[in-house]
Amino acid sequence: MVYSPGSGDDPIGELVALLARLPSIGERTATRLAFHVLGGDAEYARALGESLSTVHERVLECIHCGNYGAEEVCRICADPRREERALCVVARVPDLVAIERSGTFRGRYHVLHRLLAPLDGVGPEDLPLDKLVERAKADPVEEIIVATPLSVEGEATALYVAEVLGEAGVRVTRIASGVPHGGELEFTDQVTLGRALEGRKDI
Repeated sequence: MVYSPGSGDDPIGELVALLARLPSIGERTATRLAFHVLGGDAEYARALGESLSTVHERVLECIHCGNYGAEEVCRICADPRREERALCVVARVPDLVAIERSGTFRGRYHVLHRLLAPLDGVGPEDLPLDKLVERAKADPVEEIIVATPLSVEGEATALYVAEVLGEAGVRVTRIASGVPHGGELEFTDQVTLGRALEGRKDI
């Protein structure tokens, strides 16, 4: 049964409402999580609260690629073993994590943090492509793989990225089909992601 917050001061109802704002968490799941925290160790609840309250101060955005990490330069950009000739453009950090899990790609990344979505007020000027163009020209990049989701917004973003990079003299490819249309890379299995990367083609 879903917890129904009462009137006045209601810390349980407040916690349920906050948890329910997380993606893929409905009110029923939020209620179960809230009572799990309440019924568990108080030290865990304090540690969880402290971690959440300081996450924006402790996590930084990589100055090179936009990935998240504890330092100004993320672990991938700082790794000298990564292949510098291939650069993979993704929409969000969870997409980067999903590709890393596949174990197929050993190059570097560039995170857009958004997709073209005119109806939501996200236009070309909101995409961080200036830095991407700079990296394409300054680094020994031979191929840029556009791994945005295979959705309307993802396809529009991929075409725009290819257009912007057209004068940089770099090969621009798109991940192959295999990832379901409208699907999110974060929830795609490793085999499908690996085949999509291996079967990429020119835009």
